[in-house]
Amino acid sequence: MKKLPLSVFIIARDEADRIAPVVRSVRDWVHEVIVIDSGSTDETVKVAEQEGARVVYNAWSGYGPQKVFGETLCSQKWLLNIDADEEVSEALRSEIEALFENGSEPQLAGYQIPILICFPFDKGPRPFAPSNDPVRLYNKEKAGFKSELVHDSVVLNQGESSGKLKYHINHRCFRSHHHAIEKINRYSSMQAEDMLAKGRRPSTLRMITEPVTAFLKSMLLRRYILFGVNGFTESVIYAFARYIRLAKAREAWAKQDALKNDK
Repeated sequence: MKKLPLSVFIIARDEADRIAPVVRSVRDWVHEVIVIDSGSTDETVKVAEQEGARVVYNAWSGYGPQKVFGETLCSQKWLLNIDADEEVSEALRSEIEALFENGSEPQLAGYQIPILICFPFDKGPRPFAPSNDPVRLYNKEKAGFKSELVHDSVVLNQGESSGKLKYHINHRCFRSHHHAIEKINRYSSMQAEDMLAKGRRPSTLRMITEPVTAFLKSMLLRRYILFGVNGFTESVIYAFARYIRLAKAREAWAKQDALKNDK
């Protein structure tokens, strides 16, 4: 089968146990798969190359910069970005192939794709699984990632528009609760750094209300209430993640204020 004129790029670090099915989900129908590795200490590079991906090293400087660098490596005009813990579903593959049917190309500048959460040990997303819908398929001449430390989102050029695809990507966010806490600790530190750099100081009111509103958002708006004790646990973890970034930002502001007062 003729492969689509589409470059897939993936940022990764220490994903040897998860990256193989990610690469397999796209390698047979796209022009190229590129993994941008930021210094893995496991066999991520070896596994990705064995599965058919091209691997390029780039030192870590944040989510946005890493993805902007990935865009520069892609030879095709149309790009699909997926993370090292995401797999393209067969239904989504067919939907994307239809956009390029008979040698044509997608009409819009970019397309939002539902990213559905998969609980650890589940083969796929559960019915009513929570999701978000970022732009992941796009024309690099009309859109691209922002070069921001934390908020790695695609921005369309002025005057361009996007559509939304029906089918989804499977997102295996956490390997375990242990992994969740490690990931939250690392990510929240970057979020706090970003808040300090942008002059965003968390208010006392927000510090008090954030964990409660985050928990309710997870249980109700993200529908975790449907998943019993697993959903409750994930909602508590989500509330913690939302709160600890504020606590770290508040701490960073306090340190900065103390340094100013000492001068």
